[in-house]
Amino acid sequence: MKVTQEKLPASQIGLEIEITPEITKQTYEQVIKNLASTANIPGFRRGKVPRPILLQRLGTTRIKAAALEELIQDGIEQAVKQEAIPAIGQPQLRSSFEDLINNYEPGKPLTISAAVDVEPEVNLVQYTDLLFQAEEVKYDPERVDSTLDKERQELATLIPVEGRAAQIGDVAVVDFKGSFARAEGEDETAELEPIPGAEATDFQVELQEDKFIPGFISGIVGMNPEETREIAAQFPDPYANEDLAGKAATFTVTLKELKEKELPEINDDFAQEISDFETLEELRASLVERYQKEADDKTKTNKQEALLTELLKHVEVDLPLTLVEQEVDAMLTQTAMRLSQQGLDVRKLFTQDIIPQLRERSRTEAIERIKRSLSLREVGKRESIEVTPEEIAARVKELLEEYPEEKEVDEDRLRSIVENELLTEKTINWLLEHSSVELVPEGSLSASEETEAAESDADVSQTEEENSEPSTTEVTEG
Repeated sequence: MKVTQEKLPASQIGLEIEITPEITKQTYEQVIKNLASTANIPGFRRGKVPRPILLQRLGTTRIKAAALEELIQDGIEQAVKQEAIPAIGQPQLRSSFEDLINNYEPGKPLTISAAVDVEPEVNLVQYTDLLFQAEEVKYDPERVDSTLDKERQELATLIPVEGRAAQIGDVAVVDFKGSFARAEGEDETAELEPIPGAEATDFQVELQEDKFIPGFISGIVGMNPEETREIAAQFPDPYANEDLAGKAATFTVTLKELKEKELPEINDDFAQEISDFETLEELRASLVERYQKEADDKTKTNKQEALLTELLKHVEVDLPLTLVEQEVDAMLTQTAMRLSQQGLDVRKLFTQDIIPQLRERSRTEAIERIKRSLSLREVGKRESIEVTPEEIAARVKELLEEYPEEKEVDEDRLRSIVENELLTEKTINWLLEHSSVELVPEGSLSASEETEAAESDADVSQTEEENSEPSTTEVTEG
């Protein structure tokens, strides 16, 4: 079989495949033989239909089409195997099927044009001495005190309050009923429309503004037990219930009980009650260590992300469609599994109308993920970065001990995943060692990106205004 290769865009190889006269005739005759044995033509027993009758009844076009399907499939498969092409995904026919039928004559050579996706070539223009910035997350000592205070609030004892009005920090027990606020100009005597579900009895609420919709808590502050008050409030926009988002409301609230918190002292006894530590000093030291590690881990993640973002600026790779579609498939599968584990009905979320939209939205991220993976693999290959069997075994053992409840584990697959993760980690660390990163305050880069985006939008808007012609209305009003 004669095969001519051609390099195509998007990491494809074009194939011109010339099928020999012997094969084109042999396949055609075999198709006729198969059809003769299965065709049901009145007046003839199955398998005994004369060839001229068969050709007349079925038509040469149908027979050629059946033969061509076999010739195309077998021809491309043999060509890929003969040329030792590392194809990925399904080959694509580039020739017009209609043209092939018109040109196909059994016993004469037939040329088929096809294309196959292959692994892309990665051109790393630069991967050492990269310069970039990353946000540094610093340990905040106040987190320890806020954590201890939160635990202290959880252990608070509620003491009935007498002789004073409600104030911020109290715990109130109320009855309430909500209605939509009267619209401007609406009849003052008309009965207010109740808000579905906005009614409760003996409802306990801590008097902190973030505990309810805006206006509700501040309206209770200053009330005395047994007092009833009309409180104006506003549902935020956006809001979980879209029907209520941004709506003004009126709540009829009766304050039934008022309590204040009696907080425990933060000492060794407190530490023993909320943790496994014997002393407050040990608990504080543990919290300091945890939050310091969290800050260091976030800084490390920021450096890795900034490194990969910079690396991709110096990578040239022409991705085949097959790889992109496979990555999109993997991303949607991961999302579906995660949603399913959360108890959501994936079939209702992933409808036939929604899936194409999800695929399109996932495409940009899929392309970036593939480029990252290919770039890191190329760096590892060039610098001979490897993971030892001992490192893989140690990590697998660690994971199996960490999740002993996972009984059905495919250890071969687990080893493969671990090897890939360790190799990625080693490669990123190698790149960081051979690059220069400037640590900047947390939030500074994201703020800069938002400013640039806003400036870009403003430039676009200004350009659109400058290039647009004024409408008749604008000229008249001007």
